[in-house]
Amino acid sequence: MKIFLGPAGIPIVSKGESTIDGVKTVASLGLNAMEIEFVQQVYLNETQAKEVGKIAKDCGVRLSAHAPYYINLCSKEKSVIEASKNRIIRTALVAEAMEADAIAIHIASYSELSADAAFKKVKQGLQDVLEKLSVNVKIGVEVMGKKTHFGSLCEVLKLQKEVKIIPYIDWGHLFVRDDGKINYGDALEKLKHMKHVNSHFTCVAKNAKGQYIDQHVPIIYDAPPFKPLAEEILKRKQDITIICETPLLEHDSLVMKGVFEGLGHSFD
Repeated sequence: MKIFLGPAGIPIVSKGESTIDGVKTVASLGLNAMEIEFVQQVYLNETQAKEVGKIAKDCGVRLSAHAPYYINLCSKEKSVIEASKNRIIRTALVAEAMEADAIAIHIASYSELSADAAFKKVKQGLQDVLEKLSVNVKIGVEVMGKKTHFGSLCEVLKLQKEVKIIPYIDWGHLFVRDDGKINYGDALEKLKHMKHVNSHFTCVAKNAKGQYIDQHVPIIYDAPPFKPLAEEILKRKQDITIICETPLLEHDSLVMKGVFEGLGHSFD
């Protein structure tokens, strides 16, 4: 069983601001994963990405990447859909150059479509993308927290049966989408066909109405709780990458690592 832990982006304590600095800092902290955040734009070219990948390989850091946020394959505007496809392709090509394992994509909002109509548009958009790509990096459709967004766990698993994508699990999003409830065992059971699960973890805040929302807070807030997830992963011997998306990035990555070690897992 392999468990990979690390931050979403360059660690806060990194002395340098480059992606390579971030990778080296991750390794120096005893962590073994890092997600490259292309949330505004894909800021690396293929040559730079290859150098990042080489350093990551030398450091024993497993890479993934997050595609830009401004992607919506269900947009009413054809130009937005085409730009979204291009952003996915660009992310995948750069991620491939750095030998990343997977990319995470916020794929669409429903845009006033029915769930069935949104599914068909997302499927067609991804088929168009995949026809233009020949890469080893996995195309991950992220499970989303807002009910206005395409990306329930059931939708993403259904999509995986019809298109060559993987579900990219966000445990905080699952918690928010189910109104502050989460059954890790049930979710992992639905993912048991996956040799390796790629995922995000963060705790989330409540709004003034007492509803959980997709606002990231440190792991100490315990909503959702992390330890039960770690217990289920170890019980099922599930290979997994967990990228920490709390505001405390590497600090909370190390907290998660400590939880696993406290349950008897060795990262050696």
